Amino acid sequence: MSCPTRVACPACGASNRVPTERLDQQPKCGKCAQPLFAGHPAVITDANFAALVQGTDLPVVVDCWAAWCGPCRSFAPIFAAAAQKLEPGVRLAKLDTDANPETAARLGIRSIPTLILFKDGKAVSTKVGAAPKSALKQWVESAL
Repeated sequence: MSCPTRVACPACGASNRVPTERLDQQPKCGKCAQPLFAGHPAVITDANFAALVQGTDLPVVVDCWAAWCGPCRSFAPIFAAAAQKLEPGVRLAKLDTDANPETAARLGIRSIPTLILFKDGKAVSTKVGAAPKSALKQWVESAL
């Protein structure tokens, strides 16, 4: 049996230790019993950013967006489809920059959509602008 992987629950933020070989077996949170992977992006807020991005061993791709942004809205279904393909190896999450200005400022978001790939809680790659699903997948894989 391998070392467990820390996975933050997207519903309650609790840290869960899941055996790595069981990540693809639809694990549930030990605190709230919600699925740890739902096949769609998690929602990042000012309140849960640390838990979901820094409190996990998984790489996390954060889509920084706003409701008024046309390119952000057209990119949303592509990002959602990528979550279905990349989970459970990579967590995808969305940060509404208008609703969460503290986190957006801390990340230095100046243009949207902006994608940030976090590994071990640290930003390792940034991509500005929407991209097709194949380019998104290639960017994530090359940054890991």
